[in-house]
Amino acid sequence: MFAFLLIVQTLIASSLVAVILMQRSEGGGLGVGGSSSGFMTARGAADFLTRSTAVLGGLFIVLSITMAAIAGATRQPVKIDTSLAGKLTPSQQQTQPVPAQPSQAPATNPQQNQQAPAVPLAQ
Repeated sequence: MFAFLLIVQTLIASSLVAVILMQRSEGGGLGVGGSSSGFMTARGAADFLTRSTAVLGGLFIVLSITMAAIAGATRQPVKIDTSLAGKLTPSQQQTQPVPAQPSQAPATNPQQNQQAPAVPLAQ
């Protein structure tokens, strides 16, 4: 339902942009001249474009509010899967520190043989 409304919203938005761009800034509407009678005279075109702009703008606003209400009503809380919390990936298993073998030479400083614990990098 939401995807359908999103497509309709996109079509209305593109139609609204097209109708606005067709209007003349002086109010002439499409800039057509010609005979004074008929539907698409300069005044008739301006009236049509003004009305269609108002209708499309109203539809755009109503549809935006409706979609916001639908999105807010169907929102579900975020679920966090904790079943994999204690398991390591194969790349993390390979980088686990290997216990240090005692060296054959006597150590003058016992802290030199100790390795810092390996901390896996953030992914």
